[in-house]
Amino acid sequence: MESELKTSYETKKNCEIRIFESLDEMETDLAEFISQVSEISVKERGFFSIAVSGGPLVKFIRKLCEAPYKKTLDWSKWYIFWAEERAVAKNHVESNYKLTKEEFLSKVPILNGHVYSINDSATVEEAATDYEFVIRQLVKVRTVGVSERNDCPKFDLILLNIGSDGHVASLFPNHPALELKDEWVTYITDSPEPPPERITFTLPVINSASNIAIVATGEDKAKAVSLAISDCIEGRDAPSVPARMVQPTEGKLVWFLDKVASTSLEAKSDAYEHHGY
Repeated sequence: MESELKTSYETKKNCEIRIFESLDEMETDLAEFISQVSEISVKERGFFSIAVSGGPLVKFIRKLCEAPYKKTLDWSKWYIFWAEERAVAKNHVESNYKLTKEEFLSKVPILNGHVYSINDSATVEEAATDYEFVIRQLVKVRTVGVSERNDCPKFDLILLNIGSDGHVASLFPNHPALELKDEWVTYITDSPEPPPERITFTLPVINSASNIAIVATGEDKAKAVSLAISDCIEGRDAPSVPARMVQPTEGKLVWFLDKVASTSLEAKSDAYEHHGY
């Protein structure tokens, strides 16, 4: 059988684009990427802080629940957060916590005390305030790192989806939340996708991470991916999407794309340094 192809492009902004022929190949590489970041973080800091998003992303990390990772990773050093969460009960079908619990947390030995979900009995505003307070306490003791540039939390890894409209976390196009500079966690009550009430990391927090991974699959994401990655779109009237504003201040950004999500990048590939492996 012909081997799966993986292509990688290095851009000029400490950003790597990995393109996969199959979802299985992408999941395998994503698991290895997370494993490597985890091992480096534990060795250098003694902890591994990871923030995940909801939706299909959690299913893409399921290989971490299998050999060799289930036995080789130092799960006792993992600290789990959510880069976004729907303001619903933890047992609600739309809860990111519920999905992550079912698909991942229940299958690996991460300590319950290291899992930081939002207060689902509070109002969405209170939940955002409480969540930021918890993170600030963990930054003080350096369980979560801190950026020397802006004093934001410096998560070891933030995992994000991109929506077909180019949103990441719960930061949607043209939303005022995109402009926030001082808040670490904010809330919205008017999400264009249900449910309307959500909490989300702000861009300064996302961009302060040591590593950011954005996963995109499916033809409906191709245009958003192109707008987010392209360095060629200029001018005041150029389309803008929130994912394009994900630009790490010191860390690294890696895109994990399936073939169809990357179709609009084909014509632009000459702008990047190409690697096949």
